[in-house]
Order: sequence, then structure tokens, then C-alpha cells
Amino acid sequence: MSWHEVALGDAIHVKHGFAFKSQYFSDSGEFIVLTPGNFNEEGGFRLRPDKDRFYTGDIPEDYVLDEGDLVVAMTEQGPGLLGSSALIPEGGKYLHNQRLGLIQEMDNKALDKRFLYYLFNTRPVRGQISGSATGTKVRHTAPERIYRVRVTVPTDVNQQRHIASTLFAYDDLIENNRRRIQLLEQAARLLHKEWFVRLRFPGHEHVKVKDGVPEGWEKVSVSSFCNVSRGGSPRPIKDYLGGTVPWFKIGDATSSESPFVFLTNDRIIDDGVRKSVLLPPQELILSNSATCGIPYFTGISGCIHDGWLYFKKLQRISKWFLYCGLFAKQHEIIMGIGEGATQKNLNTNYIGRLALLLPTDDTLLRSFDDVVHPLFDQIFSLAQQNRQLTQARDLLLPQLMSGEVVV
Repeated sequence: MSWHEVALGDAIHVKHGFAFKSQYFSDSGEFIVLTPGNFNEEGGFRLRPDKDRFYTGDIPEDYVLDEGDLVVAMTEQGPGLLGSSALIPEGGKYLHNQRLGLIQEMDNKALDKRFLYYLFNTRPVRGQISGSATGTKVRHTAPERIYRVRVTVPTDVNQQRHIASTLFAYDDLIENNRRRIQLLEQAARLLHKEWFVRLRFPGHEHVKVKDGVPEGWEKVSVSSFCNVSRGGSPRPIKDYLGGTVPWFKIGDATSSESPFVFLTNDRIIDDGVRKSVLLPPQELILSNSATCGIPYFTGISGCIHDGWLYFKKLQRISKWFLYCGLFAKQHEIIMGIGEGATQKNLNTNYIGRLALLLPTDDTLLRSFDDVVHPLFDQIFSLAQQNRQLTQARDLLLPQLMSGEVVV
């Protein structure tokens, strides 16, 4: 196979996005304003249901993205995001914001679009983009700097397409699993909402309701069926980093594509474990700082930062029920946020006082768990599969893109 070097500026044009006005941002609408936060660090598109902003103002037609458009993160909104690329999954829905670059006017005889998508997610290309970026606190790139990036590619574009198709097969499986995870989680939360919030539980037609409480039900505080505790952070933390024990921070959860958090950016030494809180896999945790009030589960055994709350000695209700219940109470939780010394945080006593509406007879709770527990088992299994698929793809990516492995 023949390979040759190309400067990206000889084969593509990068279009700047539009400066959408923040006064027209909304929690609902028809169009979503994309940001670098909609990119995975390793590349690829992601939605953020709790963070994505809709736009209700006038929209220039040229800045509504089409299905299959290739966009690049021009601002390092989060670590590792600068230069990350994504293919738009659906047309007429996503807006080309100013912090993104749209790849246009591709020379199809020199580069295949999907091959270029994977190129942007290789270390050599990311390194060149990062090396020429400007800014101190927040780093930026520009079309002119991207044009100077040099890549070595197969001369035959058909071979580029073949390489891209091999990698895309992994991404297709990963994306299918992501969609299944979203649907399964949604099913669990909707069932909880139907039975325990809207009170349309089996047999509700024959139960009297007074002041919003069905006969035979009661409001029960979280602290009455578990202990709410806080994680721990050994200090100074720099003295405890570099070990082998995963250390969960809030930022690790924001990049998770399932309720289970498997990857941590930091690991601590054994001495740090004794000054933190070590949890087994599949333990329920609640974000206590930054983006407060969002529940997750640990995907692996590890220690949790003091930005997390956790729940011990659960009785009557399951962790799956409490997970759904905390989501249903999210607005109420946010209203209870206090001002910390440097950032917003939650009070363990406040979470303990949160009231959940429960039947005094536990039969309905057991019926709920009989349905929902298998759903979370499937989610956990699919999330583990995606970890393995992602590792395999990431191992293969540089080998295919450099010609080390031929397909």
C-alpha cells in the first residue's frame, strides 16, 4: 500500500461557527446549540440531556448542521477535547456554534471524510493541534492552524474508506449499546415516575388519595432507611496521587455514558485510601459539588472524593429505587443547595430529610425491583462491553492509521 504526506489545508476548508446569543438559550426547544462538551475526549458525538441548551432565537440557515457533517472542537472546554471530532448523527437539529469548526470543501480525491474523522482522533494530529494552540486558561485553535497540520495517509482513497469502515464497525456497536443503555435507564426512571410520582401504580383506581397521599402510603425521610455520608479527600492530595486505587471525582462522572462510572483520571496510594472512603462496585453515589444532585453508581471498586455523598445500610428500598427517587427529586435537591466556601455543595442532613412517598406494604416496592433490577444489570453489562470495545478500537486506531496493521 502506498502512503504519502498531506497538509490538511490542501484538502479541506474549516468554517467558523455562529455566535449564538445566550439570552435565547432555553431548557427546551427544537434546536440544540452544540459545544465542545458534545464531543467525547477520544472523539465522537454525545448528547448531554442535563446540560444541552436549546436555542429559541433567529437562526441563520447556514448554521444548521446536516447529518454526516464533520465538526471539530476549536476550544478546549475540557481536558483533551481540543481537536476532537464528531460526525453529526441527525440533520436539522444541531446548531454550529462559534467554538466549533465545520469541515467543508473536502478534496474527495485526497481524503475520505470518515477517515479524516479518525485522523483527528489520533495522537499525532491532536499533538499538532495542541502544540499550535493559543490561550492560557482556555486554549483555542483556528482554521489556519489546522491547515498546517500534516498527516500521512494512504494514497488510494478507497483504502482510506476500508480502514475507516473497520473502525466504524467498532463505533457502530458502541453506539448501539449506548442507545440501549439510554432506553433501559429511561424505562426504569419512567416506571418509578408512573408508580411513585404520578401514583398510577397497579390498582391505583381503587385507592383513595387525600392531600396527595394514597391510603396506606406515607412520606418517609431518606435518613429513616439509610445513612447519608460524605466521601473523603486526603490532603494535600498531591502527596497521595500516583497509586493504584481509583479515585472518583465529579469530573469522572460527567464523561460517563451510563449510570456506572468506570474510569477515573486519578489513582491514589494505599495511605490515601485510609483517609478517603473505599466503595465496592455498583454502590450508589450522589454528586455533592459542581453539578449537584445527580446520582451515579461506581462501576469499579475505588475511593470517592468528598464531592460525593453515599448511602449506607439501606433498608426497605433498594439502591435502584433510591437512584430513581433521587432523579425524581432533583429539582427539590437543587433548591436545597447551600453556598460553600468556593462552590455550591449539598448538606448531608438536607439529603437525609428528603421525603419519599412509599406504600406501607412493601409488595409494590418488591414488584418495582423485580422489573428494574434486571434493567440495571443489563446496563452494567452493556457498559462493560463498551469499555472492552473502546479499548480494542483505541488499540487498533493508531496501528491502522499509521499502516502498522493492514486490512
